[in-house]
Amino acid sequence: MHIPDGFIDGKTAAVTAALSAVGVGLALRQVRRELPARKVPLLGLAAAFLFAAQMVNFPVAGGTSGHLVGGVLVAALLGPGAAIIVVTTVLIVQCFLFADGGVLALGANVLNMGIIGGGGGYILYRLVCGRRPGMRRRITAIAFAAWCSTVLASISCAGQLAWSGTVSWPAAFTAMAGVHMLIGLGEGLISAMAFLAIQRTRPEVIANSAMTSAREDAVDPARPGHRWTLLFYGLLAALGVAIFVAPFACPWPDGLEAVAARLGFGHKTVRAALPAVAPDYQVPGMHWAAGATALAGAAGTLVVFGLAWLLGRCLVPEQAARNPGNP
Repeated sequence: MHIPDGFIDGKTAAVTAALSAVGVGLALRQVRRELPARKVPLLGLAAAFLFAAQMVNFPVAGGTSGHLVGGVLVAALLGPGAAIIVVTTVLIVQCFLFADGGVLALGANVLNMGIIGGGGGYILYRLVCGRRPGMRRRITAIAFAAWCSTVLASISCAGQLAWSGTVSWPAAFTAMAGVHMLIGLGEGLISAMAFLAIQRTRPEVIANSAMTSAREDAVDPARPGHRWTLLFYGLLAALGVAIFVAPFACPWPDGLEAVAARLGFGHKTVRAALPAVAPDYQVPGMHWAAGATALAGAAGTLVVFGLAWLLGRCLVPEQAARNPGNP
């Protein structure tokens, strides 16, 4: 669902960029005030996992593919603000390093996949969970909210295309919502399975509330060791997906690309204003396609991991964990 440059006009790009700036600003504020310092490394791990997972397209009916967005999954683990920051970090790296999504359309992509997909999906997740959810209800809530987030993001994208005059609203709405209802099934299934796997292997990552007290760092001296173990193996798993799975992902066009070809506006794509380091996840000068994708995926995974963790460290200093007065 990454919108390339040329699909939306200047006014749509400007409005979506402004809305995204406000949404990301509020997310940064929430993370600064409420995310425990002990969960800061998980921002990097979540970003690395989402980046690698988004490289793995799965087939959908009609020669179309889809991929995980993951906003609801991260929101369920770390909170909506953290989900918006993680998805935004991934989108920025995809845009500037790999030309996956347009530079001028970055605000629209952040709005669709980060704020509407992650933040809006989290609201649905909490509504379905209720006040005292059991694990079965949480899994159901994640699957449903993840499906809804995909469909809502696609409808938002359709509205942006229609407002830009790229295609009519009835055609855009029908095509985008229809194909993403199918893609959303994969989003919901993968999100639910990932959440269940985390709950069974690392239940300490999941709390009753993602925003827990930072005092927990001090009362359990074993947690730092567990944290670093989780970080190491989680990053290793993300690199494994990027290196060994992504090069063999489904090559079919994704939902937006398929809709653009079907409705006849695919030719509107324009070359990015800034040259990417490895466009289309291919390393320049490397003729082995699978190896180039694996190398680009590994590099991107490490970059988003570092950026998200560094941003978290800047927002939530380590001293906050040692100061009982901080929230």
